[in-house]
Amino acid sequence: MESARVWIVTGASRGLGFALAKEVARRQETLVICARNVEKLVRAADELRATGATVHFAVGDVADREFGRRFINDALERFGRVDVLVNNASLLGPSPLPPLQSFPLDALQQIFAANVLGPLFLAQLVLPRMIAEGRGLIVNISSDAAVGGYPGWGGYGASKAALDLITHTLANELAGTGVGAVAIDPGDMRTEMHQAAFPGEDISDRPLPEEVAPAIFQIIEKELTGARKQRRDGKSGSLGEAQESSGVRRRWRYQAQEVVPS
Repeated sequence: MESARVWIVTGASRGLGFALAKEVARRQETLVICARNVEKLVRAADELRATGATVHFAVGDVADREFGRRFINDALERFGRVDVLVNNASLLGPSPLPPLQSFPLDALQQIFAANVLGPLFLAQLVLPRMIAEGRGLIVNISSDAAVGGYPGWGGYGASKAALDLITHTLANELAGTGVGAVAIDPGDMRTEMHQAAFPGEDISDRPLPEEVAPAIFQIIEKELTGARKQRRDGKSGSLGEAQESSGVRRRWRYQAQEVVPS
């Protein structure tokens, strides 16, 4: 495994983002993280630095394009490259979750700004450097709500469905460049966001983010290797669909809880 790779993880002050950042930090790789809550982010950065990893953080909202531009530009200026962008930060929307027939459109606009436009904008900012270097991976954290049609999850689910399509399209467009894009559905977890979706309910049967993060890290490692191998082999499919050297099209979406970390 390459050393001192540079990872950007958004929404890394708690939950899955923090758990994944810990997986990166304990391997002594470089982290650039962000979140909206300054106190939680500072605590997270301190804990990550205690592993000996290099950690840089910035407080801000990925839905804010001015923040996004400063955040990415600063990372590139400090470290010279970005190997992995993990778009983890998400906005659930109103709680309890309202049905679509009464879903506030202003809230839906905010959800799409955070869950779709923000991740795409950050990807647009890091991709030129990744493509120039012939390596890198865009990781978009998805949800089964993107495909489930669950009552009450229409707003959040629609945003994740849009993010899935963006990921799939990026994966096709990037075929042969050495850069990949993958969507990862972590499944239900015992997080503050999931509790907000089910106020007052017991969610203790869901796994903790720390139990899911190792599988996500393993998927990312696999995809990083696959994207670079595809570039060496010069393989690509029609309309840019990525293929392995065997000619089999590569996956662009995973369900993390179906992956058993090795």
